[in-house]
Amino acid sequence: MRIVFSTYGTFGDVNPLVALCLELKRRGHQPVLAIPEMFRPKVEPLGIGFTRVRPDQDPTDTRLIAMIYDIKHGTETGLREFLFPSLRESYQDLLAAVEADGGADLLVTGELAYAGPIVAEKTGIPWASYVLAPFSFFSAYDPPVLPPYPTLARVQESFPPLGHVVARFARFVTRKWPEPVYTLRRELGLPPGKDPIFDAKHSQRLALALYSRVMGEPQPDWPPSAKITGFAFHDGAGDEGELPPELAAFLEAGPLPLVFTLGSAAVMNAGDFYEQSAEAAEILGQRAVLLIGADDRNLPRRRLPDTICVTRYAPYSKIFPRASVLIHQGGIGTTAQALRAGKPMLVMPYSHDQPDNARRVRRLGVAEVLGRNQYKAKPASRLIWKLLSDNTYQAQAKIVAAKIVADNGAVAACDALEAMVLKW
Repeated sequence: MRIVFSTYGTFGDVNPLVALCLELKRRGHQPVLAIPEMFRPKVEPLGIGFTRVRPDQDPTDTRLIAMIYDIKHGTETGLREFLFPSLRESYQDLLAAVEADGGADLLVTGELAYAGPIVAEKTGIPWASYVLAPFSFFSAYDPPVLPPYPTLARVQESFPPLGHVVARFARFVTRKWPEPVYTLRRELGLPPGKDPIFDAKHSQRLALALYSRVMGEPQPDWPPSAKITGFAFHDGAGDEGELPPELAAFLEAGPLPLVFTLGSAAVMNAGDFYEQSAEAAEILGQRAVLLIGADDRNLPRRRLPDTICVTRYAPYSKIFPRASVLIHQGGIGTTAQALRAGKPMLVMPYSHDQPDNARRVRRLGVAEVLGRNQYKAKPASRLIWKLLSDNTYQAQAKIVAAKIVADNGAVAACDALEAMVLKW
């Protein structure tokens, strides 16, 4: 089969699709990633088909990243100022990808690929959807943390019926956002359809949940087509699959270090995270690794002791298992790797699904959470010391890791996709 996948976002959003594509290639299929141009250099060397879908993303546009990761308005900004203004171009590009080379046999889209359901409806192609985190199902029975209203989550835990009120409130607040989707559908002769933000993004045939059940169990208001598969892991290839030599030498030279990272997007809006993190490590007398990314502004301004290693990138699958505690932003890709590594974590969430992911891993007993505005050296060091000194975090992290490792999300997801097409 020729199978087209489409999404937007960060490498944390794309890497699970790469894992699926590699598994489908192994089975003799022809996967194609229809995603923004910035990902081409990482995809084509793997022998996976690639086609550009607009809008293009500029990974160096720190202004846009700061706006999108704003806890109050980030989600709205990302949709209304970045994705929706280019919806027609997205539709044209994705339609061309589906119709190329004699036509695709299956289309698989993430929730931000709002053109996906429209292309599927216009062409009649078999269509499956996927989500990467429980937040995306927005269940009233397991209500997510809303980034602009984090205190609601604590109230919901004490009064569960409030989840239904929150779900209705979220639909009311966002009701005008997807008007460009309805406009395009009218132009194409289609009826308005379901709410694009909450409902239309889920395929009625198969809605893959590419995460582990430890993060969230199925709920009564999930789409009937939802299927939890487990995380699908991919973490670089070739040179990117190895640790930088200086980092490898540092790891060999002493005890397990703390590892501080902000993923592949939030790292471009780090603020003083790395300065505060280095100070926290010094307060604790702990060795540490700072994964600072490509932005030179993240380089610490002062000379650091030899107990702190600063490097731009390391594959999480190689560095996380060699850490004592992981400190990160709570993106689902980073969180999945941290869970698989079996390490306690301190999560400093920004926006989108990150506050919800943070609450879920804290609920698992493997993490503590510190708000971005509260992330300073002293409070961070106190929580990190708690994670280091309380063995229950370590023990629970190992239990959760065993469950993660037992899953094979890429295989389970590809089995489900093949079975769906056979039943079409």
